[in-house]
Amino acid sequence: FGKVFVINLPSRTDHHDAMLLTAALSDIQLDWIDGVRGEAVSDKVLFAGVNRTKLGNGNIGSWRWMFVENLTRFFFLSRVVQQNLSSALIFEDDIDWDVRIKSQMRNVAMSTRALIQPLSSNPSRYADRTYPNAIGDRTVPPDMYIDKLPSTIPPNTSPYGDGWDILWLGHRGAHFPNMGHQQERAEASRIPKGRVVHLNDPTVPEDQYHDFWKDEGVPSKYPQHTRTVHHIMGGICSFAYAVSQAGARSLLHDASTTFKDPFDAILMKACSGLKPYKYLNCLTVRPPLFSHHRPAGRRDADSEITMSENRPGTRKKGMTHWVRWSVRLNIEKLLRGRTDFDDQYPDVSTESATYS
Repeated sequence: FGKVFVINLPSRTDHHDAMLLTAALSDIQLDWIDGVRGEAVSDKVLFAGVNRTKLGNGNIGSWRWMFVENLTRFFFLSRVVQQNLSSALIFEDDIDWDVRIKSQMRNVAMSTRALIQPLSSNPSRYADRTYPNAIGDRTVPPDMYIDKLPSTIPPNTSPYGDGWDILWLGHRGAHFPNMGHQQERAEASRIPKGRVVHLNDPTVPEDQYHDFWKDEGVPSKYPQHTRTVHHIMGGICSFAYAVSQAGARSLLHDASTTFKDPFDAILMKACSGLKPYKYLNCLTVRPPLFSHHRPAGRRDADSEITMSENRPGTRKKGMTHWVRWSVRLNIEKLLRGRTDFDDQYPDVSTESATYS
């Protein structure tokens, strides 16, 4: 990616410092974007129909970070366009990832290339027969596997392939584009349906620790420790995502003229081509690679968006959903050069895979 941005309220020095150290220990260089408190956003920049009371100051501020130029600078999408970055990755300032993030991202790149790059043997065709337009094809192609990927033409613009708009890498949930769900058939009809499956992935917790396959109707389709890469439908929450230059321009235009939704809903609709948004080419990984870290201490300090009164009490131990070797929970060991990392989700199942 051309740059990695982090959105941070200047008042949250705790988030800034923890994120800075987490990234440094993973050799990731960050560019910072100052967040905006909702009460600082003038009603004059809100679009018709936006109700400040209903949406809340926290969500108003979150929306402005992404889509509106304030008095001193452009924010994330504007910066991507302004600097003509081929792509950029954006983080919320409280996320976490696995110590093995670099190898995880390499596997994602191999997978997305298999899904969207033309075949070397026939450049007019793709390994996913439903790509780039799935309309008229209601069936799911056979799964591809990370250790047996087809040969594709090398990309020109990104290690993740050419032509993608959004890589949704941190979320709270998503779906395969599944034509079997009656209520979602129209939404799924145009989304490519190919999948790349990562079997026996030691960075994936056992199924008892997550429910990413529960709503697919096939809970036993994949064995323990499986990760998948595919086009996304129904994404929820945007902890971490990348945009291409084309994707940033499209989102900046559509969301700044038709704002009616929280940002993750804008992404979700654009990734499905739901009106009023232009269809974007969006891929995701499940379970996600990035997730919110919740440190030990006051629960009401977690976020500036969700109202603090909804999270009373304290948390005795820090945690990060779905991340086994959490960087944040292993900071002391990383600083000392140790490699016996603490595993948040140790294997307990007798059916657990044997890692190769």
